[in-house]
Amino acid sequence: MKKIKLIDLGLKDYKETWDEQEVLFQETINLKIENRKNNTDYKTPNYFMFVEHPHVYTLGKSGDMNNLLLNETQLTQKDATFYKINRGGDITYHGPGQIVGYPILDLDNFFTDIHKYLRFLEEVIILTLDEYGIKAGRSEGETGVWLGEGTPFARKICALGVRTSRWVTMHGFALNVNTNLGYFDNIIPCGIKGKAVTSMEAELNEKIPMEEVKAKILKHFSTLFEAEFIEK
Repeated sequence: MKKIKLIDLGLKDYKETWDEQEVLFQETINLKIENRKNNTDYKTPNYFMFVEHPHVYTLGKSGDMNNLLLNETQLTQKDATFYKINRGGDITYHGPGQIVGYPILDLDNFFTDIHKYLRFLEEVIILTLDEYGIKAGRSEGETGVWLGEGTPFARKICALGVRTSRWVTMHGFALNVNTNLGYFDNIIPCGIKGKAVTSMEAELNEKIPMEEVKAKILKHFSTLFEAEFIEK
């Protein structure tokens, strides 16, 4: 069974977390390069970070700045920060009450297929939501997890955005659990106009225990990726 080192950072600044991801990401890539150069076969590690961020907006490398509807002063007033980052996708929001997962995996240890990787991440969330009676699915041509797709009430509950190099992944998913959805009013989420955003709390009309949701995410991730989580 493949091993994944679990790191739960609690509430942590976005930039500090990004830096930590970059260190593990680069260390894994460097090990792969050394292996190839020296014809060795040291096992590359796999990591999974859980984190909640203070209010922050992030824009992917292909994103459009016009999808951020706040200027610098307004960001400060809302106690939020903003970063342009190196994942795919457009703009999104992270904040308290949202479960963010950053798998830093060497896909050579699993399967070398980015499309399959993204679909597996979505499936983890779909299966987790199903345990709460929330029927979720995909939207054709768009990453992430959606409710009510194909109806006038389509709404996104989980955003995805990843970066890969030499089959090593970073960034990941953001599931709205007890998130303040008002912060999404300040962006055009993922650059998609006319579609709403929701949370588990909004759908079920009650606060959901974050640790309970994390445990369910890990259970489904472990099954799909045929891996075992170990504390780092």
